Amino acid sequence: MCGICGIVTVQPDGMKSRETIQRMSESLTHRGPDDFGYYYDDYASFGVRRLAIIDLATGHQPITNENRSIWLIFNGEIYNYQELHHQLVAKGHKFTTHSDSEVILHAYEEYQEQCVDHLLGMFAFAIWDSGQNSLLLARDRIGIKPLYYWCNNQQIAFGSELKALLHHADVPTRIDDKALDLFLSLEYIPGPWTIFEEVKKLLPGHYLVFKNGSTRLEKYWDIPTLTPSSNKQGNVRALLELMQNSVHQHLVSDAPLGVFLSGGIDSSSIVALMSQINGEKIKTFSIGFEDHTYNELPYARAVAAHFHTEHSEEILTPDIGSLFDLLIGSLDEPFGDFSLFPTYLLAKFAGQAVKVVLTGDGGDEIFGGYDTYLAQKISTTYLNRLPGHLRKNIMPAVFERIQPQSAKKGMINKLKRLTEGEKLPDSLRHLRWMIFLDEGAKAQFYSPEFHANLNGNHGFDFVTDLFARASKREPLAQLQYVDIKTYLVDDILTKVDRMSMASSVEARVPLLDHRIVEYCVNLPTSKKIQRGKTKIILRQAMRPYLPQMVIDKPKEGFSVPIKHWLRGPLKPLMLDLLASKRITDHGYFDPATVSRWVKEHLDGKVNHSHRLWSIMVFERWLETKKTLVS
Repeated sequence: MCGICGIVTVQPDGMKSRETIQRMSESLTHRGPDDFGYYYDDYASFGVRRLAIIDLATGHQPITNENRSIWLIFNGEIYNYQELHHQLVAKGHKFTTHSDSEVILHAYEEYQEQCVDHLLGMFAFAIWDSGQNSLLLARDRIGIKPLYYWCNNQQIAFGSELKALLHHADVPTRIDDKALDLFLSLEYIPGPWTIFEEVKKLLPGHYLVFKNGSTRLEKYWDIPTLTPSSNKQGNVRALLELMQNSVHQHLVSDAPLGVFLSGGIDSSSIVALMSQINGEKIKTFSIGFEDHTYNELPYARAVAAHFHTEHSEEILTPDIGSLFDLLIGSLDEPFGDFSLFPTYLLAKFAGQAVKVVLTGDGGDEIFGGYDTYLAQKISTTYLNRLPGHLRKNIMPAVFERIQPQSAKKGMINKLKRLTEGEKLPDSLRHLRWMIFLDEGAKAQFYSPEFHANLNGNHGFDFVTDLFARASKREPLAQLQYVDIKTYLVDDILTKVDRMSMASSVEARVPLLDHRIVEYCVNLPTSKKIQRGKTKIILRQAMRPYLPQMVIDKPKEGFSVPIKHWLRGPLKPLMLDLLASKRITDHGYFDPATVSRWVKEHLDGKVNHSHRLWSIMVFERWLETKKTLVS
């Protein structure tokens, strides 16, 4: 695992980029505190920070080929590197290390850009081919590892995190109003956008070639449409074999390894499969809350006891105000998912004992675990039969007047969210659980200037486009496809990558082996949701291995009781960040609307926690931005 950065210019710059690359690389030290390296020539400058996981002794980067004409920097892990190593040796390639990074280098020599098709794992890498004056940037199929870039017709700069690019004097830092609008709607910024107008995220399953001032983007992978066997037992066996193989590959490490154990079926399945493979005692790590409606520690303890793991756990208290600035700085751009706090603390906690952790992330997207999937089925099966006026106007208005429940979930909270979604256009109703600021709220909340700058561009065209791409799939598979391309990569995986790397811990996601993703998304709906239950095939596959209480456990989600904390220990921070003068000075939002939302939330009339938290994050980020770009 590493942090990488680089600059390539069309005209020779006489190595003027050397000092810039050093600053860019130093900003990524947390991603790789074990080692660092640089490469310079007249056209290309590379920097890398390494967290040593595989081939601790000789895995130094940047790494080059035999005649030093091709150079590589790489972030991630290639799980089939040993197999590829043997194949490439048979083709005549000479290796000097046992690292997975050198495998990528020789695969490029053999297959050029198509080397990405041969790699299994999580990766973001850059290859400078000095013979062709060509730069290749590539990102793994699912988007587990990040890569940002900025370019014009004279140069390109790239890095594992946005902060690295901000050390390059030529990179523009104008805020992208569309990206800000998307953040306030979704709590994250979907790719290819970033908070800055001209800086982009390289999309998952894509590579970029920069040569002689021209840029070429190519998509090398998408979730194919397949027809799996309809045999129930055959499906279960096939899934189990895919999962066993993936977990086995993800255990390759020369550094200590453990598991984030939430107590849900996804992470519990990872522990169960590890116990079949690994003869050593498994180290598991969990975090919980004093609020019992958010606390899943009893389930984690049951799994740990069942498999006799070396289990460690902590309780997260509301005293997280001191972490606020640290984590906002770790993310570089606004990000509103509350669960970044427990994710960071869990990674920091685990990092005291291990350098690598396996997680169950991705299970909800690929096995059909989200409430939104059931909600969509209810909506299309039952609510669509109701008169439009009743469904779109009366029902949302009635439930809007009911006070939210204090529990994490509850029937009232679910019904409020379900009916709110009925106001959305049919094509966007799937986002009912993910949109936290609708057009009506924006009309009140955005300042006239910000509203005018958007020029009516409040749409979710990218979601509509994704649905169109998946139009030939079953309805549930369409939802999964959209979620994998948006929420999974730009919320879940972004959070896990940044928070684990902020603690210098590598997080691996065995359930997101692309072969598992392809298989599960293409399974019939009945294999995933049935009679109000989710993750049907996973429950069937793991029933012989897991405690019954975990198999039957409904999804809870990894969240924190932020709605309560904003009324208690985080209230001073909220009142400071959302003070009317601060809101007025920054000029994006209407201070009266913000003040009304604060009062309604403190009075317990409306749960505005998502909206308020996103504004808090953005207001603090605006101040942090001055430091980032100075």
